[in-house]
Amino acid sequence: MKTLKTIMLGLVLLVVCGVAKANPIPEPETLTKTYAVNTYINAITRGKLDGFSDVLDQSVKFSMLRGAEILCFDKKQMVDFMKKVKNIQQACTTSIHVVESGNDVAVIRVDMKFENFMRSNYVTVANTPNGWKITNVHSVFK
Repeated sequence: MKTLKTIMLGLVLLVVCGVAKANPIPEPETLTKTYAVNTYINAITRGKLDGFSDVLDQSVKFSMLRGAEILCFDKKQMVDFMKKVKNIQQACTTSIHVVESGNDVAVIRVDMKFENFMRSNYVTVANTPNGWKITNVHSVFK
């Protein structure tokens, strides 16, 4: 009986410590369309990754048109890459244009104007059960 009480106490302590150490998950109410787009822009232009992984849907797809070749990346690949360039400020001016906006989905064009070229990112955000999440980003270089 004493062993059973000790095991139960140990399990309770383990659960309590695990819950106390857990990272807070953003509530769906805080994951708005504007928050998702602004978090994406802060990540790609300023290297600020706070909340970046949270605004990306699990099935997000990043694609990039380079000449005749299309490069594709998933969430893990993009998050890993962004961690490598964390806090690096891009030398560009950024502008935002709403291409389409509805109750369930929006397409936002984020233009990054560099000295010799422009990168246009077409960001699709969807209203998921877990809040607004980025589901697709397609980048074109001009």
